[in-house]
Amino acid sequence: MTSPTTTLSESRRSATMVAPNCESVHAAAPLRLSFAGGGTDFPHYFREHGGAVLSATVNLYALVTLYQRADDLVKLRSLDMGEVVSYGIGEGPRYNGVLDLLKATIGRIGVECGVDVDVRSDAPAGSGLGGSSALVAACVAAVAAFRGFELTKHELARLAYVIEREDLEIPGGMQDQYATAFGGFNVIEFSANGVEVEPLSLRAETVEGLQARLMLCYMGRARTNTGLIDRQVKLYKEGRQETLLGMKRLREAVYSMRQTLLAGDLDQFGLQLHEAYVSKKMMNPHVVEGTPADILYERARELGAIGGKICGAGGGGYLMLYCDPRLQPRVQLGLESLGATFAPIALQEAALRVWKAAPAWATTA
Repeated sequence: MTSPTTTLSESRRSATMVAPNCESVHAAAPLRLSFAGGGTDFPHYFREHGGAVLSATVNLYALVTLYQRADDLVKLRSLDMGEVVSYGIGEGPRYNGVLDLLKATIGRIGVECGVDVDVRSDAPAGSGLGGSSALVAACVAAVAAFRGFELTKHELARLAYVIEREDLEIPGGMQDQYATAFGGFNVIEFSANGVEVEPLSLRAETVEGLQARLMLCYMGRARTNTGLIDRQVKLYKEGRQETLLGMKRLREAVYSMRQTLLAGDLDQFGLQLHEAYVSKKMMNPHVVEGTPADILYERARELGAIGGKICGAGGGGYLMLYCDPRLQPRVQLGLESLGATFAPIALQEAALRVWKAAPAWATTA
């Protein structure tokens, strides 16, 4: 059997018509909230300085279902975006921005017969919750299970990173793939020597108290093609002092926030979130351009929120807020009057999981 890094061209040579195995493979990859350290998980930074992030997975998922077909057709469907792509194994896909993440995953791992792959996500595109990386990781897990490959969590995360960042050259860091593969609260450290994942064993009352104080505010669809990450890298390489200081503070915040959570000092954690919000804007002042992030955040603090976090690279999506539960109704009403909406959120420990379902007929349509 070939390795999980089989290329599409290699899989073409062994592609044959096979009978359906009548099994479907399913994968569910959790999305994540990143509390601090985002930006230090980029190779250009951590190879020199070391990087770290503090994150936790939530009850929102990227979901993949794979069915074996009776022919040699690969059919990819996004159930929430309404996109469909079909191509023969011997032809290979055309990379045109439509479901390229799925095409690249199948191309990297390889399939020896036709498959249907259905995907959907519980969060909108560009939400800042690591959805695209979770989708790639879920697809990697499903295709690997279908091929009979066994991957460790580290191998799965690394392969998802390679597909997204190297094969497709999509700008971004390395935290999301590891967050979804490992699940739960983690400090994830990056260096030239590799990636280390430290799970945090928090008291149940700490997790419950933190969840009760977190609010997830949707600012609107994230802007696309803004070059936020490219500008962030450029600022770093130019030696901009505020960028360097902001990144240093974000990395340091990971360790101070870890200790605060382990001690169960939640309000101090909220204050540290605010400090990280300021540091993120120091790192890249463009993260809020063209968005209502600063307006919503300042209004939330006026109404009682202690701290918050721009999710993802910025440019729209979600704004996480830390607020006493007694003050949340007025914060929500105040921000809704400015056009924001709120989504329920729950912290959870589950990591990416993959399973096979009961027999079902393969499709040929």
